[in-house]
Amino acid sequence: MLNVKNINVSYGDIQVLWDVSFHVEENEFVVLVGSNGAGKSTTLKALSHLVDLSSGSVEFAGNRLDKTNAHQIVELGIAHVPEARQLFPEMSVEENLVMGSLKRGKDKRAKNMEWVYELFPRLKERRKQHAGTLSGGEQQMCAIGRGLMSDPKLMMFDEPSLGLSPLLTQEIFRLVEKIHDEGMTILMVEQNVKQTLGICDRAYVLENGRIELEGKGKDLLEDDRVKQAFLGI
Repeated sequence: MLNVKNINVSYGDIQVLWDVSFHVEENEFVVLVGSNGAGKSTTLKALSHLVDLSSGSVEFAGNRLDKTNAHQIVELGIAHVPEARQLFPEMSVEENLVMGSLKRGKDKRAKNMEWVYELFPRLKERRKQHAGTLSGGEQQMCAIGRGLMSDPKLMMFDEPSLGLSPLLTQEIFRLVEKIHDEGMTILMVEQNVKQTLGICDRAYVLENGRIELEGKGKDLLEDDRVKQAFLGI
């Protein structure tokens, strides 16, 4: 479904990604893990064409994303749930959700809204509340729901556990797993290495802008280099 080939990204004179290549198959749950500053968020921004590539290519279902405008990438079927949620704080929960479905018809919007409220009952309870007044966990749910409203084929999550308590992190990860179990293809970047590798199909370890390791998530949990670098073992 998604094929990333030798992408390089720079911010001015500073190169951040170096020949990064990976792929995501349909219905897979793939994660990119790495420490802070490894280039994980930049990778997702490159896929959404929020930053330009210096070289390389990104293909999704036969379309060159690096040649496509960002708003058109959403129409192709990719939802990007950004780091730190980035909701519209003065708008209600429901208005934020509707913003994710502006390119969809009313019937599809209503169906997706029903699904989001089924997944996140708390959002339904707070649908008229300003998004900026929600708790951190509720805001993350709203951001995920907004992504689902675009009726995506692939969902990309950027650090969904950021700033959340361990209990809320478990809840968000449980919901991401549930979305995957219902047939969604997922690409997620995370610093929470142990928990993330335990639930994904495959993983890539990104360090200093380069892919250093790849394999099944549970296999990487047993890799000595992963244990030393991320798990303190």
